[in-house]
Amino acid sequence: MRLLTHNMLSSNIKGVANGFPLRIVAEKVIEKPVEMNHDFLKNMFAKLDWKAFVDASRSLGYVELPDEADASMLESSEFLNKFHHALLELHLEEGALVCPETGRKFPVNKGIPNMLLHEDEV
Repeated sequence: MRLLTHNMLSSNIKGVANGFPLRIVAEKVIEKPVEMNHDFLKNMFAKLDWKAFVDASRSLGYVELPDEADASMLESSEFLNKFHHALLELHLEEGALVCPETGRKFPVNKGIPNMLLHEDEV
């Protein structure tokens, strides 16, 4: 699961007021090279919750992103390379996503998050 995906997921358990961001518990992280697309990165930057993205990247062991960022930084090739790597090349292969309110763990196996709810959570 890429951090791009993680930034779009939240816990939908009944009664949870704020299920975002899901905390990542990483057991296995892999890197998969992806060709850089500057336009895609610039478009996605505006849609991301930056703090959640940085926290997620750090939970995968990647600490190269700044705590805060703005659109002007997209003009820097150094920043774009780091952003691209964290967003698209780091993959949570095995681990869990944890609801910030309930602590419920959603497993991630073979890079696929299982966000299915139990009957009592719907």
